[in-house]
Amino acid sequence: MTAPSPRTVDFRPARRSAGHVPVPVERQASGILTAIAPPVVPRTRPTPHDVTVTDPALVRRAVKAAALGNAMEWFDFGVYSYIAVTLGKVFFPGGSATAQLLSTFGAFAAAFLVRPLGGMVFGPLGDRVGRQKILAVTMIMMAAGTFAIGLIPSYATLGVGAPLLLLAARLVQGFSTGGEYAGASTFIAEYAPDRRRGFFGSWLEFGTLAGYIGGAGLVTVLNALLSEQDLLSWGWRVPFLIAGPMGLIGLYLRLRLEETPAFAAEVTKAERNRPRVPLREMVTGQWRTLLLCMGLVLVFNVTDYMLLSYMPSYLTSELKYDETHGLLVVLGVMALMMIVQPFAGALSDRVGRRPVIAAGCAGFLFLSVPALLLIREGSLFAIALGMGALGLLLVCFTAAMPAALPALFPTRVRYGSLSIGFNVSVSLFGGTTPLVVTALIGATGNVMMPAYYMMAAAVVGGAAVWFMRESAGRPLPGSRPSLEPHELG
Repeated sequence: MTAPSPRTVDFRPARRSAGHVPVPVERQASGILTAIAPPVVPRTRPTPHDVTVTDPALVRRAVKAAALGNAMEWFDFGVYSYIAVTLGKVFFPGGSATAQLLSTFGAFAAAFLVRPLGGMVFGPLGDRVGRQKILAVTMIMMAAGTFAIGLIPSYATLGVGAPLLLLAARLVQGFSTGGEYAGASTFIAEYAPDRRRGFFGSWLEFGTLAGYIGGAGLVTVLNALLSEQDLLSWGWRVPFLIAGPMGLIGLYLRLRLEETPAFAAEVTKAERNRPRVPLREMVTGQWRTLLLCMGLVLVFNVTDYMLLSYMPSYLTSELKYDETHGLLVVLGVMALMMIVQPFAGALSDRVGRRPVIAAGCAGFLFLSVPALLLIREGSLFAIALGMGALGLLLVCFTAAMPAALPALFPTRVRYGSLSIGFNVSVSLFGGTTPLVVTALIGATGNVMMPAYYMMAAAVVGGAAVWFMRESAGRPLPGSRPSLEPHELG
């Protein structure tokens, strides 16, 4: 069933004795309700503005589709890291456990090297042809790349060709992900009302966590039910092969969506032609904001990949902790984060994005070492306590960033500039986190390196927050104020 057609409502003043009488509505294809304020109003009412009046049902449907699609994307992308120890044995046999893990995370990091290229392709296209179309394309590519990994022969069967094919599939995944997060966060931000953008944006990372939990849960079940030999021979393929049907579901959800109000208005301003924005304008015209974006993304993604992608392997390879129990702890942490996520997003609407993000930076700066010491203590309670503390700090980023990052850029270049800034930062710092930290531990023998790395990221993030403008409750740059229907009264 398609969403009801949006309307343009023109409230024009009648005679003073009659008050305000709305005239008949005119149908438009923009997908929004646009209230055009009258030039003269009674003195008892505030001066009105041109505003976008959101359709609550349409907003919920947009948020659901973006979050569910994001969950499927990150199930595909995240499951690789959860089964990294097994993949090391399948594709890189012969080396030590650390060498196998380094090789596996090397292929993991390689996907992030092409993310900026994906962002440079998909971002400008999203500003040119629309957000919805590009999000459907990224869904198809991610599912195809993940499904292909499940079909690759092992090193024992194909030799050196096996890790090369693994690398190629990872590059497809990375290229598609270059347009995913920026597009999904832009999509939700442009649909959401100004006063609740943090709450609605938080559901994007709720979907990410759901995808991570799905991937980690499936790997945990496989580890518990299968022998090591079965896991090495065929069990590791199962999570990747599931990507095919999941991708079709995500594609269906995204194809049912309409374009965002902000993009529709931008097209109208361009006299019904698609906006043409050169790549140079997205970079050189926004370079200060891009640097700010990269600083925010750095602390967000270093801590995210450290906790959700690297820590299960850290528990297994460095602390010799049982692999199944390590994944169960991470599952519990992510479930806790999912519970808190919407409330933290709503909090960012009330107190602002800057205080919430700043609290996360301060927490990682001062609590990373104590939390890792708890984790290294080794008992299940201590590990859960340390991981839980880091997870709650990470919620400060996962809840506020989906609303804060799109608000950095104007509508005309939002998808493109955010894709470039986000993916360059993730490629250089976020996605390389497991590889860099594993290498640092191998080179120095200092198993506290994860804590020091998170502290350094927190310093950079704190500096970015200092220069960041507050965006909570305010219109997106280049867009009209976006209100819920009850706010018009």
